[in-house]
Amino acid sequence: MTDEEYMQEAIKEAKKAASIDEVPVGCIIVKDGMIIARAHNMKEHHQNVIAHAEMLAIKQASLELHNWHLDGCDMYVTLEPCMMCSGAIYQSRIRRVIIGTRDTRWPGLINYMRDYELNYIPRIEISKLSAICQSLLKSYFHEKR
Repeated sequence: MTDEEYMQEAIKEAKKAASIDEVPVGCIIVKDGMIIARAHNMKEHHQNVIAHAEMLAIKQASLELHNWHLDGCDMYVTLEPCMMCSGAIYQSRIRRVIIGTRDTRWPGLINYMRDYELNYIPRIEISKLSAICQSLLKSYFHEKR
């Protein structure tokens, strides 16, 4: 599968979040060409501040691999990860993060990786499907207002 096809899978997860009135963020983790984890925001549903799509996907991938080190894994996420999720991405050693769209409200992964002297930095890329990811978020928040 291509990066765009994997991001489409993350977008499907984001749509699941929107369907249950969660902020539409979706995430998948891929290793060796296989999707090993998929998740969407569940913060409101679980009433748990750490139930972000990225955190849930990292937990799922760790269980799948029986290891907290996610070496060789790529994450596809529809919105730039927040500082909390950035720390988990860093700690889990994810190889590459493909971001659907930047988060303009909060400092996220790109700032985290730029602002700290870290001994490991994943490759960070912006998806070619950023307009779709932005549209999902704008539609969700437009309906809320």
